[in-house]
Parts: sequence; C-alpha cells; structure tokens
Amino acid sequence: MLVKLFASAVNGVNATPITVEVNATTTSEFKTFVIGLPDNAVKESMFRTDAAIKNSGLEPLRQRLVVNLAPADLRKEGSAYDLPIAVGMLAATYQIPEQPLAEFIIMGELGLDGSILPIRGALPIAIQAMKDKFRGFILPEQNAREAAIVKDLEVYGVSNLRQVADFLLGKLKLERTIADPRGEFEESQHLYDVDFCDVQGQENIKRAMEIAAAGGHNIILIGPPGAGKTMLAKRLPTIMPPMSLHEALETTKIHSVAGKLGNTGGLVSHRPFRSPHHTISDVALVGGGNHPQPGEISLAHNGVLFLDELPEFKRTVLEVMRQPLEERKVTISRARWTVDYPSSFMLVASMNPCPCGYYNHPDKECVCAPGVVERYLSRISGPLLDRIDIHIEVTPVGFDELTSRNRNAEKSEAIRQRVQQAREVQQQRYVESAGVYCNAQLPSNKVQDTCEINAAGQMLLKAAMQKLNLSARAYDRILKVSRTIADLAGAEQIQIEHLAEAIHYRSLDRENWGG
Repeated sequence: MLVKLFASAVNGVNATPITVEVNATTTSEFKTFVIGLPDNAVKESMFRTDAAIKNSGLEPLRQRLVVNLAPADLRKEGSAYDLPIAVGMLAATYQIPEQPLAEFIIMGELGLDGSILPIRGALPIAIQAMKDKFRGFILPEQNAREAAIVKDLEVYGVSNLRQVADFLLGKLKLERTIADPRGEFEESQHLYDVDFCDVQGQENIKRAMEIAAAGGHNIILIGPPGAGKTMLAKRLPTIMPPMSLHEALETTKIHSVAGKLGNTGGLVSHRPFRSPHHTISDVALVGGGNHPQPGEISLAHNGVLFLDELPEFKRTVLEVMRQPLEERKVTISRARWTVDYPSSFMLVASMNPCPCGYYNHPDKECVCAPGVVERYLSRISGPLLDRIDIHIEVTPVGFDELTSRNRNAEKSEAIRQRVQQAREVQQQRYVESAGVYCNAQLPSNKVQDTCEINAAGQMLLKAAMQKLNLSARAYDRILKVSRTIADLAGAEQIQIEHLAEAIHYRSLDRENWGG
C-alpha cells in the first residue's frame, strides 16, 4: 500500500513542505529503504522507527518498505523525520487509517522506547503549515507552546508514538495546545533583572548609551579594568524600546531554529543580549557549518551583540562582521545551498586601552613598552572601527561616588521613555523608506538630506575631519549620531552643539591614542 503524509524542512529561518511517501510490499524479509537525499541521521531513522513501533505495543513491521522524501533534490537533515516516517509505515501496513494524515504536518524524533523527543524550528514550521492551510501540527509536547504561537493552527503535543497512533485511530482525544502569545508577551516585556540605577556615577557614559539606544548606533567602551564597561553594556537592553510583536516573532523564529527556546516556548519578549567569548570561531559568530545554523550575530537580531575585550578576538572573526553590520543580514553560501539569516543588531564592544589596561589612566601609570599600545589597537582594523559610531572612554569610579548610594540615580524606565520618543520621531521620518526604522539604518545616499547642518556646523565638521583624518564613512556616522542627539533634544534641525557632541564620541580617532 502507498500512503502520503507531510513533514517540513527548515531552510534558514523559513520552512519548506516535505511529502513523505511510504510504499509497503509483502515479502518474506523485512527491509527498509529511504530515498530523497537523506543525510545519515535520516537513514538511521529506520532503526529507531522499527524499535519504537515494537516497543510501543504495535504490530512489528514485516514488509518491504520504501520511504521517499520529496522533493528529492532537497537535502533532508536531522532526526525530526522519525515520527512522520513511523506514522507512514503504520498507515502503509494498515495499522492506522490513511485519511486523516493529509490534514496534519507531523514532526518529531523517536526514542527506541517510542518516546518523542523535541525538535528545532517548530515555529517556522507552524507558520508555513498555516500558510499551506493544514488543519493541524502534531509534534513533541516540549515544542507545543512554541508552535501554538500560530493561532490559526491546531497544535497537538504528544509524548510517545502510541499516543499518535491512538489519536489517528480515534481512540484518544488529544488536548489542543492553546497559547496567548500577545498577553504573555506584554506581561513580561518590562520585567528586567538589572537597571541603570545600579550604576554609580558614569553619567557621561550613560548619556552615550542613551544616544546609542535612541539611534540604534554601534558603540565601543574603552577603559581600564573594573571601570564598569560590562556592567553598563548588560544594562543597555533595559533602555532600548520594547520589541514590537513583529520583531518578537522574527527573533523567536531564529531562536527556534537554533534550539534556544527551551521547553518554555512562547515569544521572546526581551531584546536579545548575546555575549560570546573571545575564543569564538568565525562560523559560530556568523552562522553556517555542515548543518547550517544561525550564528551569534543572528541570535542577537533586534538586540545587542556584546564583544568584551574586543582586541582579544581573532582578526578573521572580527572581519566577517563587516558586511553584516552594513547589510543587516548574513548570507551563507555553499556549493549546493544558500541561506539568509537576519542580523540587525547593535554592536557593543569593550576593550582595555592597552595590554596592561592603564594607558591614559588618571592615577595609575601604564607599564607597556613604547609601541605596544599602537600594536594592541591595531588588532582592530580601521574599517571595523569606522562602522562603530560612538567611541567613549570609561573612567574609573571614585570612592566617594562608589559609596554614595545615590538613590536619585535615574532608572532605566525613565531613560527608555526618552529613547522611545526619539525612536517614534525617527519612525515617522522614515515611514516611506523601506527597511529603515532608526538613524543608524539610514543609507548613505539619504544622509545629506536627512542630516542637514548649517554653515557653522560645516566649518566645525570640516576642521574635525582634517584634524582627525576621518574617512567618508566616519563623516556619515557623525552626522547620524548628531541627528539622534537632535531627536533626543526634540530639535528639528541639527545644531552646532549636537554636532560637537557627536564629534566628541570619536575617541579612537584622536591623536593621543595609540602612543
């Protein structure tokens, strides 16, 4: 008997329908064949499905079975095809009816005892199933809440193969998984474990972080050990505007494909904060591999990518970020496939000013040999620094500030309100510009029109460019930052004080850096 049922393959952050065809022929010896470009994990499913069927109390297979996964020219990867293959085998051997199978997408990995284990990419599969007008989605119970984000789809979480067989036979009524993603999303959106009021002093750094959050600008913090760089960076998401439902869905899809949602499921309600170690490889950062997965820059989509001790990262790792920083997506290309992962993130980096950490320190003397500071800074390429809008020096906090316990320190909520107001102004300004939502995303060909400055500002910027030897990209960055400062101030035009403050945030371009 020939039966057809449906599964799905994840390609990038989207899903593609897969037709699972199972043909059973009566022979004296049990044999199974899987065709349709399966990888090793799919080929091994034959052993898992056979054992799972026997250990679930179902009738052992004794026929010759051929399983075809169509389209045959698309490579099938992973163990999530175990459950649809097993269900197809049961239908082909008349143990369950064929008729209900056309209404469902079925996915899941099988254990030898018939238990069903979680899969990756349940959310994009559910979205595609809804688009293809399937009635429902049968999947592991650990992934059910994640898939239930899609309201117009019946989602059934199952824990073992016997449950699936009894459900399709009509012997068992499964409870549909219902979720309220919008309600849960709004409830947890403003709950944070950290707050900017925890930071003593550092008012000028807080100001720079506010500007960065308001315009979506990349920022680098330079300062000695213990000055509070990491503490400040971890609190940046608390002052960024809350994610929209669309942004949350985009981010959740990426984390679903990467298997980072865990058993809780639901929408990602907070902007991601990713902080990879400096030993990370370039593939782990941008994504890819034999079985393509999103990297750290995609997991930070709509959030913050924090690179602590920036000069300690391998040069090749830092250089692969240059294109994603500009295009806000990363394309992984191989001989037989190409996938796109979104990667619109804010880059926040921190570094010591020199190997010993005390170059330009107000109290401690730098012990680095002549030329060492310059070599240390040269680990970060000029093109990468050009793509970082704000360079700010973090000075140590004095004893009096550290022990003052200032109860009037501004909370993240108050800063976030100002940031949100500035973002709303930018969204209205760029309402007709596709893909532009904040000043940092403004393309070069629109900078001059959007960031107009008067004659005095032109003179100031010309002097700064000549003295600091700035590139054309740095010129654009200064104009964008000054536009953000003006937005925070509620000014329609960029004033000279806004421009002067933006130029001030180019610390690494100054003559006193690099020895």
